[in-house]
Parts: sequence; C-alpha cells; structure tokens
Amino acid sequence: MKLWKKIEKPIDFISDAFGKIGWLIILYCMFLGVTDVFLRYVLNAPSLWISTTVQFAMVLLACVGGVYALNDDAFVKLDLFYANFSAKKKAVCDVITVVYTFLFISVLIWKGISAAKMSLMMHQVTPTSVPIPIYPLKIFIPIAAVVFLLVVIKKLVNDLITIFSSQQTDL
Repeated sequence: MKLWKKIEKPIDFISDAFGKIGWLIILYCMFLGVTDVFLRYVLNAPSLWISTTVQFAMVLLACVGGVYALNDDAFVKLDLFYANFSAKKKAVCDVITVVYTFLFISVLIWKGISAAKMSLMMHQVTPTSVPIPIYPLKIFIPIAAVVFLLVVIKKLVNDLITIFSSQQTDL
C-alpha cells in the first residue's frame, strides 16, 4: 500500500500542474477575448491573431482540464442511480466501464501520434494571414492523453483496492 501511495503522488502532482496550467489558460482566454472584442467593436481594428490563439488555448484547456477533472472526480456523472450506491458498488461500476475509457484513450493516443507526426513533418501552420504553428498543439494532445491514461490507471487500481478490501462487504 505504501508503494502505491508513492506511485500516486507523481500522478497527482502532474494532474495538479495541469490544473494550474488550465487556470492560466482561462485567464489568457478571458483577457485576450475581451481585448479582441474591444479592438474589433470599439476601435474598429480587429486583431489578426487573437482569435486563433484563443482557439488553440481552448484545445489546450480541454486537454489539461480533462486530466485535472478526472483526477479530482469533477466530471458530471449520471447520478440517478450511482449517487446512492455504496463505495464498493461504485467501484464495480467504474471497473466495468473503464473498458470504454481505455478504448477511447488508446484511439486518442494512436491517432494523436499519427496526426502530430504528420503535422510536424509538414510544419503545419494556420491558414490565416498570421501563420501560427499547429504542430505544437497536435504534439501536446497525445501527451495529455498519456497523462489521462495514468490517471485512469490510478483510478482503476483504487477501485480494485476498494472492491477487494475487507472493510466493507455491501454489494
């Protein structure tokens, strides 16, 4: 059990770091979003790059926010039945449904790596008047998916510990 706690710590640390990055991205989007509206509608001088970088930031926010939300159990669940389940029943449901999560993450990593490779080989940039590189963003997506996978594995192990612990016997 002590070994598992040592393994959990770096995963929690990375997840918390992603949460802090997400916080900064939200501030970035808020500030530049307001700035873009001000430039466009008040000064009648629209920016050529702000909306594109805010869109990039939103993709990054989905990547880092998903990892943080999963680690902190902040995803919205269909709690119609699940909320009233005991800890063991919740763990059993989570273990059963983790198969779909593994499928989703494996496809995200697989296709994300191929998209990142292609984007990097082509030195892909935005098709706008200010060419902004896309490949750093595409490289980050499979990286975030691997971190997401680590959090899912951590949750799975904790669910298995809950299922096989002898403290509770209600199913």
